[in-house]
Amino acid sequence: MKAKSSLLLGALLVTGSLYAAYEAGVLSPFDPDEALPGGVVATIDENGKNSFSLPAPGLTEQQKTDFVVGNSFFKKAWVEAPSSTAARDGLGPHFIARSCGACHTEDGRGAPPDFENGVQSEQPMALLIRLSVPGVDAHGGPKAEPTYGGQFNNDAIPGVKPEGQVAISYEEIAGQYADGERYTLRKPTYKLTDLGYGAMRSDVMLSPRIAPQMIGLGLIEAIKAEDILANATRQAAQNRGIKGEPNWVWDAYAKKTVLGRYGWKGNVGSVAHQAAGAFVGDIGITSSRFPNQECTAAQKDCKRAPSGGKPEIIDKTLDKVILYSQTLAVPGRRDAQDPAVLRGKQVFADANCVSCHTPSYTTGKHPTIPQFSNQKIWPYTDMLLHDMGAGLADGRPDYKASGSQWKTPPLWGLGLVPTVNGHTTYLHDGRARNLMEAVLWHGGEGEAARQYVLKLDRQDRENLHLFLQSL
Repeated sequence: MKAKSSLLLGALLVTGSLYAAYEAGVLSPFDPDEALPGGVVATIDENGKNSFSLPAPGLTEQQKTDFVVGNSFFKKAWVEAPSSTAARDGLGPHFIARSCGACHTEDGRGAPPDFENGVQSEQPMALLIRLSVPGVDAHGGPKAEPTYGGQFNNDAIPGVKPEGQVAISYEEIAGQYADGERYTLRKPTYKLTDLGYGAMRSDVMLSPRIAPQMIGLGLIEAIKAEDILANATRQAAQNRGIKGEPNWVWDAYAKKTVLGRYGWKGNVGSVAHQAAGAFVGDIGITSSRFPNQECTAAQKDCKRAPSGGKPEIIDKTLDKVILYSQTLAVPGRRDAQDPAVLRGKQVFADANCVSCHTPSYTTGKHPTIPQFSNQKIWPYTDMLLHDMGAGLADGRPDYKASGSQWKTPPLWGLGLVPTVNGHTTYLHDGRARNLMEAVLWHGGEGEAARQYVLKLDRQDRENLHLFLQSL
């Protein structure tokens, strides 16, 4: 083993399984590069409220200027057309938010709506509901519900009816660790009420999706496709019940099918497609790649609504929003060499969490941001789909993703969500109220890891939690 002399093993009790993972190139007791999870050019030393909102320090002066403009159009609210604010009008007709930043607050992670005395007190904004019916569209993606389209929008401009309201309820599920300590998980149920355009098809499928944090998206784009596919080969060879699969999706910019990298089911292939698609789907802002409003034949008031231009956001502006989204920096690790954190890292390895949450990559060539090429990064994701069991299943296919598969999310920045966003809700719909609940929702391919964690003593559970908070 080529262990560096600077490794601080200290109080860490390094087991054979951890060393085996280290020798295989999967995990090391401590690698100094881990202090820079976004690589040399995209890591910042920040752990406060702005941890997810700063530009990668390696940007050129022109990129920094474009970042500022992109930031403005990402965070400021759009208004109804016609308006004297011509560059920012065209909101709706249907929408769930008036700006990108309304869902990705401080460029961070969204949360489900608040509850007061057990009653939902507001409509969701950062939690959207995807819709589809059996079958596929022209590109092999989900087939939209004929009356309400591919996404349920619970707000609208004056003169247009909202598509309806989202009602969420929770059921508490009790459990306990092997040492007797009890916990509860909350299981959500979603209902669509006050439908504005009549009944949906009886076979409609719903999928809730929370707005994820924005950091490191351009670095994810630079991970070599062959490295992602190699993760699936490695997992199959290990024969431990982990069998990740890539998603293959249509990209509006490449105009071809590409490897899915973004979204909770890996259903988007590029930051550009994600940004332009979110503008039209979430805010109702058309672009050259998505020139038409998502008004169905039944939504005549939607079709009659005024336009903010054709398109409503021009390519030059949209390109700056895309660059902004690609170049948000990754915060550096905190307490990475603390003995308790290192012990938690060992637990993470021994539970085989590293099989799906692949720690690191060396990026390939980024097509538009050359600084992001050849960077050692630590996102902790394999970028693959995994069957997570019946407990997390939404029952809705999405390209190659089945109704029980989800893409492994990156873990970088995980411990700063409470600081940036003021909450501790996790998973694709925010059902987990803390990190350990998120772990305990793992089923299917994650069941063995869940069972391992259930048998941990209280100290090692805390060590695991500290490790996750350090990312």
